[in-house]
Amino acid sequence: MTVGPEVRFRTITRAFFLRMAPHEQAPTLRALYADNLERLLGALTFCAARKIQLYRMPCEPFRLNEHTIGQKVLQEMAPKLAPFGREAERLGIRVLMHPDQFVVLNSVSPQVVKQSIGILERHALVFDLLGLPRSPWSALIVHGGKSGRADELVSVIKDLPAGIHTRLVLENDERAYSATQILEICRRAGVPMVFDPHHHVVKEKLDTYEHPSIAEMVRESKTTWPDPKWQLAHLSNGLEFFGDLRHSDLITSVPTALLRVPWVEVEAKGKELAVYQLRKQWPTFA
Repeated sequence: MTVGPEVRFRTITRAFFLRMAPHEQAPTLRALYADNLERLLGALTFCAARKIQLYRMPCEPFRLNEHTIGQKVLQEMAPKLAPFGREAERLGIRVLMHPDQFVVLNSVSPQVVKQSIGILERHALVFDLLGLPRSPWSALIVHGGKSGRADELVSVIKDLPAGIHTRLVLENDERAYSATQILEICRRAGVPMVFDPHHHVVKEKLDTYEHPSIAEMVRESKTTWPDPKWQLAHLSNGLEFFGDLRHSDLITSVPTALLRVPWVEVEAKGKELAVYQLRKQWPTFA
């Protein structure tokens, strides 16, 4: 979504959907999916007009596709969905997604692991139907999950279906897995790493983005990408103070090491406004 009204998606609650008469469900989802597909295409147009080359797609533009009727409607729409990937490629826009926090691939609960894989399977199916490549160019980015279960995480990742595994990217966080730990897991599992400097400074209790470990993690995480030109990092600032985990509206501080990263995803509440401000202050990102 955008801060402004340009990119907005329709939604429907599960409770409302389940209260509907069976004969109403398919037409409702068909209309919802068609509308949100147009909004996805509109997001590409929005980004292209502003020379924004990376777009984080929302997790559920095709909500409720875990239901049989939702899957059926999606498959019916396949010919209309496929041009999205071609349009993104034509415009030079990289599309990725951050599945929600309910994805915990190394949970102590087998049921949670099963549900997490199911969520990723549905996201991967949407990416397939949208014509997005099966590679970390079209990344599905998740955190490490349950702390102290690196072996279990590596094991689950290695057995993931191709649609997920070929796109899966892991990110360090501020609680469960440090940047060093995620780097090791990525190397063992054979998936790329997104380095988030702000999570790193919070986790390690650093007081500057110029700490040598940040440049080191930028260098090391680059080696996990099948194509170094695809390397992706995150950029955010603390809301009220340097080590505040909450994201600020705009970007006021940039780690020097990130200036060497080919793809930087801005994580700020100000969204496109933060990108505008960033480009004014740091022309490297223009």
